[in-house]
Amino acid sequence: MKPSFFLEFEFLSLVVVSFVLPMAILIGLSLTRRIARISVLLFGVLLIVLSGIDFVLLQKIAASASHTRELLRDPVLGPALSVAVYILPVVFAGIGTNIVSHVVIEHLTRAEKEFDRKGVDS
Repeated sequence: MKPSFFLEFEFLSLVVVSFVLPMAILIGLSLTRRIARISVLLFGVLLIVLSGIDFVLLQKIAASASHTRELLRDPVLGPALSVAVYILPVVFAGIGTNIVSHVVIEHLTRAEKEFDRKGVDS
């Protein structure tokens, strides 16, 4: 009974970390008209962290369910299913990395313009 509970909890955590939180972040960022750069940066980092948590949960669930892998033993469907499960965290990590990169590039562009405007002597 206990292993089933932990497997269900891990699966529920996986669903929340894989779908609910990243989609809430992306929808929130899409609907917001004005937002501070630091908030955007933190949301990007949060997407990357959630992808890491997602990967760890996937590893734990795969280890727990190793004895019930009839579907994964199929030579055609098994590898495709394994790849499909890991695509979602990679996509959200990529989006998070892109968001962080955008904030850093914007900051550096503004800093360069400020430096050019004020000059070297200031």
